[in-house]
Amino acid sequence: MIQLPLVTVICLCYNHERFLIEALDSVLHQTYPHLEIIVVDDMSIDGSAAIISEYVQQHPEIKYIRTGRNMGNCAAFNMGWRTSKGAFVLDFATDDVLLPDRVAQQVKAFSQLGNSYGVIYTDAEYITDNGTYLYTHSQKYKPAKDGYIFAELLERYFICPPTMLIRREVLEELNGYDATLAYEDFDFWIRSSRTFKYSYLNKVTTKRRIHDKALSAGLYKKGNRLLASTVQVCMKAADLVRTPRERAALCRRLRYEARQAYLTGNFTEAGQLLDLLKAKCGLSFLYRILQLLNEQKIDMGFLRDVYLKLR
Repeated sequence: MIQLPLVTVICLCYNHERFLIEALDSVLHQTYPHLEIIVVDDMSIDGSAAIISEYVQQHPEIKYIRTGRNMGNCAAFNMGWRTSKGAFVLDFATDDVLLPDRVAQQVKAFSQLGNSYGVIYTDAEYITDNGTYLYTHSQKYKPAKDGYIFAELLERYFICPPTMLIRREVLEELNGYDATLAYEDFDFWIRSSRTFKYSYLNKVTTKRRIHDKALSAGLYKKGNRLLASTVQVCMKAADLVRTPRERAALCRRLRYEARQAYLTGNFTEAGQLLDLLKAKCGLSFLYRILQLLNEQKIDMGFLRDVYLKLR
């Protein structure tokens, strides 16, 4: 009888009391039989800890970690991953929902790929705070062709982060997430795709919840740590670029992030991104003007508001 690989599901919780029962049930109801379940609570201040404790009493196979202080997603995930044993790892935020065959489908897909493949990602449903269906990820974003996709990941967004299943060797090579960052996915994609191939499974496996307190909701809010992390990842990416195609992708990313930073009043980060753009790609006339406006901290945020309304 063939031994199925162990899959670790790291359930990350911070103030997910409203969603936690549905999320944990979706893990426990997976059809895949060989799971390691680790719940990491990043010192929630709502009723999450009490709910988790009840689940651990009912399901003693669940490993429960409290971080001791609020550490953020990256460091909290690393605490869970470093205690895990799975050949594959699933990073699961407990405001989302796994469909029952999620793990089984992705493990099967991995079994048909070589060891050079480090990540499989899929389609997802987006749902509201109360679980109402919104749309699928594939309605808005086209996946890349399977293989080495560093340039495409640098250039554009197309992976729904909670759909990824990660081969353990990827995390070992990267030494987990970069705990100095405020969010993980962009940095993980850039560093991992330099070495490992990615594959897309054209199935909806996950429900991703959209709500005001979701981490991604604050990406371009003035003064937040997320944009500063984006700047750090862009700097890392610049050092990893090897080909003209990758350099073009870097330039496109830097232009986009610089525009977003400037138009949301994040003048420090916009200046850093424009300096990097100048060093790696040069500045066109438009971006020289943008640099001057940014240096003077002239607020043009209304242009972004108009664009978002028209879109």
